[in-house]
Amino acid sequence: MSIPSGPAGRSRPLRASRTDSAGAVYGSLLATSVVATAGATGSFPRLQLVVLLIITGLVFWATHVYAQLAGERVVGDPWSRHEIRRVSRHEWPIVEAAVLPAAAVALSGLLGLDYAGTAWLAMGVAVAQQVVWACLGAARAGATRRQLAAEGVVNLVLGLIIVATKAALKH
Repeated sequence: MSIPSGPAGRSRPLRASRTDSAGAVYGSLLATSVVATAGATGSFPRLQLVVLLIITGLVFWATHVYAQLAGERVVGDPWSRHEIRRVSRHEWPIVEAAVLPAAAVALSGLLGLDYAGTAWLAMGVAVAQQVVWACLGAARAGATRRQLAAEGVVNLVLGLIIVATKAALKH
């Protein structure tokens, strides 16, 4: 599969040109949403919130893998193991993005945080990693400083919308 690279009509392989961190960005926003929603509905034991983060990441990962495979399918052709592994690896950052917020939840007791403090810490970690992943993807793609700043700001705003929604629902 290739995409045009410019007016000269040359093409480059799609896979080789990816600098994509979309799965990690998406997974980070998903983790923020999970913590915000759980926090808005009441307190959860830390272990339950950790499990909820990881299970949600896994379910969304599996959904993305299936959707990608189904979307790329040539009618009548079965999926190959190679294709399933390729798509599974590509979408895995959705799950990885749940790990740091889950670790923040798990370790929050050592910091003496109550449930509210735990939720804020986990959301802060998730939003911070979302911004970092977006900026890393942009930097790998050769973004200018202005584009890099725009990526960071857009992702910060998206994460903060979820955080603000949690704050509004809780109070």
